[in-house]
Amino acid sequence: MGLARTYAIALTGVAGHLVEVEAHIGGGLPATILVGLPDAAVREARDRVRAALVNNKLDWPGHKITVGLSPASLPKHGSGFDLAIAVAILAAWGDCPADGGDSLGPSQHAPPMKVPPGVVFLAELALDGHLRPVPGVLPAVVAAASAGMDMVVVAARNRAEAALVPGVRVITADCLRDVALWLRGGPEPAVADAGLDAGPAAATGAMTTTTVAGHAKDLAEVLGQAEARRAVEICAAGGHNLSFLGPPGAGKTMLAERLPTIMPRLEPSTALEVTSIHSVAGMLRPGSGLITEPPFCAPHHTASMPAIVGGGSSGMIRPGAASLAHRGFLFLDEAPEFRRDVLDALRQPLEAGEVIIARQAAITRFPARFALVLAANPCPCAKASAGGEGCECSPATRRRYLGRLSGPLLDRVDVKVRLQPVSRTQMLYATSSAEASAVVARRVALARDRAASRLGSTPWRVNAEIPGAELRKSFSVRPGALAVLDRAMELGQVSARGADKVIRVAWTMADLAGKPEPTAEEVHEALGLWMGTP
Repeated sequence: MGLARTYAIALTGVAGHLVEVEAHIGGGLPATILVGLPDAAVREARDRVRAALVNNKLDWPGHKITVGLSPASLPKHGSGFDLAIAVAILAAWGDCPADGGDSLGPSQHAPPMKVPPGVVFLAELALDGHLRPVPGVLPAVVAAASAGMDMVVVAARNRAEAALVPGVRVITADCLRDVALWLRGGPEPAVADAGLDAGPAAATGAMTTTTVAGHAKDLAEVLGQAEARRAVEICAAGGHNLSFLGPPGAGKTMLAERLPTIMPRLEPSTALEVTSIHSVAGMLRPGSGLITEPPFCAPHHTASMPAIVGGGSSGMIRPGAASLAHRGFLFLDEAPEFRRDVLDALRQPLEAGEVIIARQAAITRFPARFALVLAANPCPCAKASAGGEGCECSPATRRRYLGRLSGPLLDRVDVKVRLQPVSRTQMLYATSSAEASAVVARRVALARDRAASRLGSTPWRVNAEIPGAELRKSFSVRPGALAVLDRAMELGQVSARGADKVIRVAWTMADLAGKPEPTAEEVHEALGLWMGTP
């Protein structure tokens, strides 16, 4: 009889769980049995593992093999268990007596395989034994480190990603035979340098837009629209949601796409969290490092609900655009063209900062603390001028078109701006007076520093994250400054949620102005921005 165990990681969303992989070789007809709630991809590992062992001239036991994945109650998904299963089988077969009173035993005499303690194996096996990369290696290595494991073995193409976690030694190999030789006392495969600094090769995420037509985007390229530029700066400084309403060519998309250019880089812990989400989604480029720029995701208006908020079957739950935009921006261009149920599905993550996907087998959580940016035309024909002239749509058609943006969704948008068409004068002469992204970014960074200093003893770092109860308790504004807001609430123009958002935006304006707290001026401007009538 032979028994051996190795370790792998099972992912549920971006949370990893240590899995003990046990292989037992006993008497009986030749068969390979996997137990422990494996999905189809894990069950297929027995065929991949057998072919890999045979093609690498390694022993395959011609007896009954039982592979157990513990904890047995945790669903196991994906092909990342292949290497751990193969090593466990080889180690169990090596522990069987080669001759004597037992009919079991390796066909060739080879040094016994010794699996060092604290090692996690994360790789898919090709039929020829080569190690293939798997998605989600970064959160898997984080989970391994949290469980006290100090070494991981991964495919070469996962090396840079696994090495982002400090305190874990990363072993990379090209094929199963290299791993087997190492565990039998042979040379060790290449070791990646662990560390958090990704260097200049840091990724920006597959859905992040940073350049256009071969040059970097800059806020200076936006002509005119001083009010909208002011709104963009406020939203970047405080993490607020933003809505643009205006005709085509007014600059809605240009302004939204330049939001990341005025944002500071992500802190290391936040960058690790963001990169983990993109790793689970399989969107990290091979060899890329941490995502240090705030993500900018702009899905097409035909996107389905799973594409926006995440979803899939219980064995293939993937993060959607809302999670890929975590700590960044989710831009919905032509927002009324999105299905209404898709738009309304964003209401929960906007409040909770996470997406919760419930399936029969498990509940998966994905972080989703993003700033929502909406852009819409005033009507379907998009021909309306500033005075409404030239529009071919009836009033009912306009109401129906904009009515796809529900009241509860718009109630969660902090800043609403109506853009006017760019005039010829602005096109010809406004370029020289427009501020560049670097100038605005410095003010945004200073405002964020002031907010972070004020919120230093709390779990929040920007004004948009402060819960309403804590906002009124610890960050209240002088009653005299709130007179205009109180009046609007009495008239039913502002909801309780809207009032909290007005106060949060007022705090951000005070941070931008270097004031210790908001005054009536900031509250009045914030109220106008929330109502869309500044």
